[in-house]
Amino acid sequence: MELKKILVGIEGLKAKGSLDIDVKNIDSNSKNIKEGDMFIAIKGFSTDGHSYINDAIKAGAKVIMVEEGCDLKAIKLPSDVTLVMAKNTREALAICSCNFYKHPSKKFKLIGVTGTKGKTTTTFMIKEILEKAGHKVGLIGTIATYINGKMITESARTTPESIELQRTFAEMEKQGVEYVVMEVSSQSLKLHRVDGCNFDIVVFTNFSEDHISEKEHPDMKDYFESKLKLFKMCDNGIINVDDLQVTKVPKLFPESNIMTYGIDNYCEVLAKDITITNTYVDFRVKVSDRNERVKVDIPGRFSVYNALAAICVAKKLGIPSEKVIEALLEIKVPGRSEMVPNSKELPIMIDYAHSPESLQNILSAVKSYTRGRVISVFGCGGDRDKTKRPIMGEISGRIADFTFVTSDNPRTEDPEQIVKEIEAGIKKTKGNYKVIVDRTEAIKEAIKMANKLDIIVLAGKGHEPYQEINGEKLPYDERIIVKDIIG
Repeated sequence: MELKKILVGIEGLKAKGSLDIDVKNIDSNSKNIKEGDMFIAIKGFSTDGHSYINDAIKAGAKVIMVEEGCDLKAIKLPSDVTLVMAKNTREALAICSCNFYKHPSKKFKLIGVTGTKGKTTTTFMIKEILEKAGHKVGLIGTIATYINGKMITESARTTPESIELQRTFAEMEKQGVEYVVMEVSSQSLKLHRVDGCNFDIVVFTNFSEDHISEKEHPDMKDYFESKLKLFKMCDNGIINVDDLQVTKVPKLFPESNIMTYGIDNYCEVLAKDITITNTYVDFRVKVSDRNERVKVDIPGRFSVYNALAAICVAKKLGIPSEKVIEALLEIKVPGRSEMVPNSKELPIMIDYAHSPESLQNILSAVKSYTRGRVISVFGCGGDRDKTKRPIMGEISGRIADFTFVTSDNPRTEDPEQIVKEIEAGIKKTKGNYKVIVDRTEAIKEAIKMANKLDIIVLAGKGHEPYQEINGEKLPYDERIIVKDIIG
């Protein structure tokens, strides 16, 4: 594609060299650059792409894009290489990517889901509903990317970098996808990863404290304002009226067409007569033009909210109510409050909870509806934030009736040391616990202890089918582990 076509829509550019040259590919990773490509230098949190410009030129880059304020003296620019300067190269990368792949998101309906919690489950619910209605669907999110029911790749982050995102969209369009459902993180909105995307419907599930750090959001105001960017990109929205912060959206975007859902407050899609057990939720709601009974085999009040969000999307798209009910009854989300079928009929839940907040949320949720004991099995990953270990120990000790402290992706750290740090927190509580470093043995002990009124929560690994030890990812699927133990 001609360089001048790739640069359409980017304001305030300065250039040295020809804009009429043909560009074979664009990338922000110098290692991917080949002869005739365009390299866009991005200032990252740990590395600065401007340091790799000369490497990109050696690899054959014919166009280099830099950000205003960079050190031009360090660049060894040959006469046949064009230099382009942009005010913000992250923003420019997104626009260039949209142009290069010919705006694929305009060729299907794009549904974006943002919020602190519930993004993954809600997107899977929407995907299931659309597929049940006979549509070809793509999904992009925390777990993986799917095209027409097939998992294409596991995800490194919730929302991909803009160049990867547009490349994926182009592949989805090529495969005849009609709808794409996508998790949209606050970080991706802040860092311009979804700039240029043509959203048809956007959903805001909830808002609570998370992602506040030097590398993410400095404060809650920045976090919330980043989420709001999604509603600036689309005037067809869906919001949860039971969330105090989210309810501000209609007032902030009075011209938008916003549908509301909830349990406690007046809204368009209201859940009534809710039943929550340790294996499912059941509620009544107006799916199309009449009240219907909806059952979801994912326990917890949050499952009702996620289902309501998905129902709202279905209503906006005119999906028949019987398809919605059928899809929600069959939905299974890998590693998100996932119930593991077993011959003992024990309530065993696998959940990705691996932070203090997520562990507290899942244990509090199951505690609220479980008639028996809550048995928690969890560990903390190695080579990660050590401060959360005693905090998570204290949370489990306080909420669960019994805790098995065990191993979870120790990576290069000593598993014994990790569990000691977790144990320091649990000792602050009166909670009953046992330390079993071997995760399989811990799960085995939990299963021996439990009865049908209890619930076992295997927290931390979720959808991960591996255990990472000393740089090696060894096969470890908790669904298989449970089956083998009970079998």
